[in-house]
Amino acid sequence: MNVSTTEWAITIGVTLAVLLFDILIVARRPHEPSMKECATYLSVYVGLAIAFGIWVSIYHNDSTIKDGDFGLQFFAGWLTEYSLSIDNLFIFIIIMASFKVPRKYQQEALLVGIVIALVFRAIFIALGAVAIEQVSWIFYIFGAFLLYTAYNLVKDTEHDDDGENAVVRMARKRFTVSEQWDGLKLFVHENGKRAITPMFLVIIALGTTDLLFALDSIPAIYGLTNEAYIVFTANAFALMGLRQLYFLIGGLLERLVYLAQGLAVILAFIGVKLVLHAMHVNELPFINGGEPMLWAPEIPIWFSLLFIAATVAVATWLSLRKTRNDRQAKERETFDGEKVIHAPED
Repeated sequence: MNVSTTEWAITIGVTLAVLLFDILIVARRPHEPSMKECATYLSVYVGLAIAFGIWVSIYHNDSTIKDGDFGLQFFAGWLTEYSLSIDNLFIFIIIMASFKVPRKYQQEALLVGIVIALVFRAIFIALGAVAIEQVSWIFYIFGAFLLYTAYNLVKDTEHDDDGENAVVRMARKRFTVSEQWDGLKLFVHENGKRAITPMFLVIIALGTTDLLFALDSIPAIYGLTNEAYIVFTANAFALMGLRQLYFLIGGLLERLVYLAQGLAVILAFIGVKLVLHAMHVNELPFINGGEPMLWAPEIPIWFSLLFIAATVAVATWLSLRKTRNDRQAKERETFDGEKVIHAPED
């Protein structure tokens, strides 16, 4: 994929401009956004992602190479990263509830978490690109890691209700923690001493969570494309609108009971795809004598896109169906329990 320096500069510049726009608005007016506001912004971000994917497909399509439709690679990567980002929202919700973050400050905290996520993912994108360029066997590691992650998702689909992790607990031990909330302020002075605010702990929790999710998301998208430009833009578009999505479907997230299983299927599929690709370009001397296994099939990008989209759709449909059936069953039990048979009066 031939991406000029100018195109890279414009892409990064637009991404930063969107983030700065969000930051300036939030800093001026901390508030809990309305459903209309969230839906409007989210529609704009999703529309921009779709338009960008179409633009990439038109202007960067290369029919001379296999899987040269980079637009399809973008859409497959964007859907995967968006699904992982939605799962990330579950952890964000737990963190906000655990620290009892006031609703008017949640928007600010979410924005900081998204910026941190973008920074971490940019670092891992660069490291992943260098690793892929230098050693082909890194695909074995990426594939094994995604298969292991998929197994853990299937084994443990319940998220911990405690938003505090080891890093947060260490911060509580080393610093005096204030009970005072003051926007994005991280430090305050109480009784002549410097203390950290609860927002400081929230940002630590969000940042460490973002780090763990970056470890999953980058190998996943490199299983769909080797183009650093697509990896970066798919991650950037997946993070745009995440803050609005948090407020828009906070209740819906609890209804997506099969999201973890759907993600496990997607990550396992990409893990297998990575291992097959590693076999196809094998250079490890203790595997097949260091010779590529050209008989190993390579999954085309169009099939990957269809598989990912179908998995997301099926997981969502099954989740909503189960929660609807559970709600109806609970309503029937409540109705039956409230039935009272009155004896006839004399």
